[in-house]
Amino acid sequence: MVRGIEKRDIFLDDDDKALFIERLSKLLIATGTDCLAWALMSNHFHLLLRPQSTKLSVFMRRLLTGYAVVFNLRHHRSGHLFQNRYKSIVCEEDSYLLELVRYIHLNPLRVGLVDSLDVLDSYKWSGHAVIMGKGSFAGQNGEEVLLLFDNRKGSACKKYRSFIEDGICQGKRDELVGGGLRRSLKISGSDEYGSYDERILGSGDFVERLQQETQPTGTAMSSVSLDEIIRHVSRIFSIEPASLRQGGKRKDLSDARGALCYIAVIKIGISGASVARTLNVSRAGVCLAARRGEEIYTMTPELHDIVVTLQN
Repeated sequence: MVRGIEKRDIFLDDDDKALFIERLSKLLIATGTDCLAWALMSNHFHLLLRPQSTKLSVFMRRLLTGYAVVFNLRHHRSGHLFQNRYKSIVCEEDSYLLELVRYIHLNPLRVGLVDSLDVLDSYKWSGHAVIMGKGSFAGQNGEEVLLLFDNRKGSACKKYRSFIEDGICQGKRDELVGGGLRRSLKISGSDEYGSYDERILGSGDFVERLQQETQPTGTAMSSVSLDEIIRHVSRIFSIEPASLRQGGKRKDLSDARGALCYIAVIKIGISGASVARTLNVSRAGVCLAARRGEEIYTMTPELHDIVVTLQN
């Protein structure tokens, strides 16, 4: 998701949108990047992408830089067009792809750019019309989305549209914008806990697997041991390190274990399974502790200093 700086409009007219779509289409084809959903609003846009050979960061830099230059020339302005870096989350495809397709394609209706699903069916600034066969966009992989509903195109379109319609009454889906297991659980209605990460939309196992795959090697971060984190956290909370391994219901112990789990799993990237073995608890227990620990971490500057120390 990309927003305009200070939430200003990044598309002032249909010509702006057409230029953006033209650039996006060419980049998708040139880089072999899959686009499964997209929608343009006035001051922001959403893309659901599956990078192949080109990194997402490279793709987005080329897309945003090129469009910003053209926009500034057209409208006789200078300076930044977009607000900070684009916001991205990683999606567990099997579980959440269709939820994101629906969320993105309903955005124009949700913000009032169109007033009904019938109008959205032909709205040319969203990938929904392409999937419905009422628009075209070179680079969008609408066929893949339809195949998730039926092998027959006509039947698939009907089932897809019914799926989209079911999402209208759900209202705004904040949990789909930020990622993380807490949001994933809200989507699925599950009571199961697992590892989570605010940058990832998926199950606990998916989150943990991704964290392990992306864990840096040969860096200061990768050399941080759990024992080292335990020593630092124990010092902040004025407790014995052994107490963190033994458990207990005292509030100071509970807060310290929460902070420890949050720092170890979320900030440093140690696997939840490793933390669970060290603390003699289940992975679910680590996740629950980390959820409590996030608030403690936010309110305790000394814990921020621990992370800085461990990273340097």
